[in-house]
Amino acid sequence: MHRVRTAGGTPILLAPPDAEHASLASEHAELCDAFVFTGGGDPDTSKFSVPTHPSANVEHPDRQAYETALLTHLADHAPDKPVLGVCLGMQMMTLVAGGSLDQHMPDTTPTHAEHMDDHTHPIALIDPHPVLSEGLVTSWHRQAVNNAGSLRVIARAPDKIIEAIDDPTRRFYLGVQWHPERTDNHPMGQAIFDALVAATRT
Repeated sequence: MHRVRTAGGTPILLAPPDAEHASLASEHAELCDAFVFTGGGDPDTSKFSVPTHPSANVEHPDRQAYETALLTHLADHAPDKPVLGVCLGMQMMTLVAGGSLDQHMPDTTPTHAEHMDDHTHPIALIDPHPVLSEGLVTSWHRQAVNNAGSLRVIARAPDKIIEAIDDPTRRFYLGVQWHPERTDNHPMGQAIFDALVAATRT
């Protein structure tokens, strides 16, 4: 929330309801000018017709249902509202877009430890991007996107882990696997929140 306020926005914490996720998500979609889907646990991929890895630290089902409903509503009814997904948020964007995850990087990625415990590592852009640049980022994740579905892959780590995705048909729809709120490198940290808030004013 501090990063949004620093960028000139007024942060509002949206708590997931106990029920009626879709109806509340539609109300929130109208209420707010932009959305940040934050980090958290791991998605329950069984809700997307893929078995959940036994090592997954599954996020609360009410939160996942609400965020799925909100992402879906924004895509269908408010695609011009700016959206930033961080870590779990990027993974939820991917699943809603028909993509898939590597659910346990220790099984598949020898360099998985470089993405945990607030380690820093570089990323490289696949193509120039109006918001992102290249540099060091701070990460903490055991899962990663391995297929972005209908979204576009725009950045990778040196070990080829997908680090950022977007939807070029929407005004601002960006997912980053790292934690910009904990990244000291300004272009890959605060500047992303600055761009999100600025997009609400264009």
